[in-house]
Amino acid sequence: MEFTKLGRTGLHVSRLCLGTMNFGPETEEKEAFRIMDAALDAGINFFDTANVYGGEGHRGRTEEIIGRWFAQGGGRRERVVLATKVYNIMEDPLDGPNEGRGLSAYKIRRHLEGSLRRLQTDHIELYQMHHVDLSVGWDELWGAFEVAVQQGKVGYIGSSNFAGWHLAVAQAAAKERHFLGLVSEQHKYHLLCREPELEVLPSAQAHGIGVIPWSPLAGGLLGRNALTKTGSRSARAQQEVEKHRSQLEAFAKLAAEVGEPQDVIALAWLLTNPAVTAPIIGPRTLQQLEDSLRVVEVKLTEDVLKRLDEIFPGPGKPAPEAYAW
Repeated sequence: MEFTKLGRTGLHVSRLCLGTMNFGPETEEKEAFRIMDAALDAGINFFDTANVYGGEGHRGRTEEIIGRWFAQGGGRRERVVLATKVYNIMEDPLDGPNEGRGLSAYKIRRHLEGSLRRLQTDHIELYQMHHVDLSVGWDELWGAFEVAVQQGKVGYIGSSNFAGWHLAVAQAAAKERHFLGLVSEQHKYHLLCREPELEVLPSAQAHGIGVIPWSPLAGGLLGRNALTKTGSRSARAQQEVEKHRSQLEAFAKLAAEVGEPQDVIALAWLLTNPAVTAPIIGPRTLQQLEDSLRVVEVKLTEDVLKRLDEIFPGPGKPAPEAYAW
């Protein structure tokens, strides 16, 4: 497995990040354990979760599954670079008027303690804001995160779903406090969603922030079965297939010529971007994990990259060139 540094830190993480969103709602615990063991054995050391994962009425269940996996010992916790998130409702009546979505020093402290308890660990390598909260000042947020870092409960701070200018403002505020600030940004980025190339990716690179793409296969649209899987697909998902059918058919043709499945090519394409640290793969089964491992071995040629741009056009030049006459 290839490794890279997480943003401007000295921390090395695998070029694939294991997403755990399906653990609990879609993947039963024993299979989740097998997936995590296999991922670690394959060299994936970067695991991503969130306090809210687990499903309606069971928020926190995914963290609990990971915690029970850690509790088996065998160096599992020591070998994992663990990331989780804070922002959403946790269905905790004790949160009272602070139950709603958002961020505050109060919520960060409470929800961090809850994550540590469920994960059965005393620290988290990467603690991420699941969304931006423009109603809260950065003095409050950085103050709360600084305490967590000083206490040794958190190693680094990351963001998710931030705009390019959010990243810039956050880093400027951190610099004033002589704090490291953000080291990563999770963002929706894939062949069918290339808008982040205009603002988010350039901002992240300029500020030393590693980009961690979520939904890198566009919810399965860029997967190997996108054009053949119909029975279990929702009406909304089928509408998306029809909307992009011509692109997906051209993509399938290119994949056949290259001799690699569509999902492998889509993930390998992300890894060619220097702004990208590690796309998040979210396997529901052990087989899906194993299918993804080949990604780090695939090197796309300039011709293939050019054809991908033709099938899935980008948004154009990044800012500020994008605004020139």
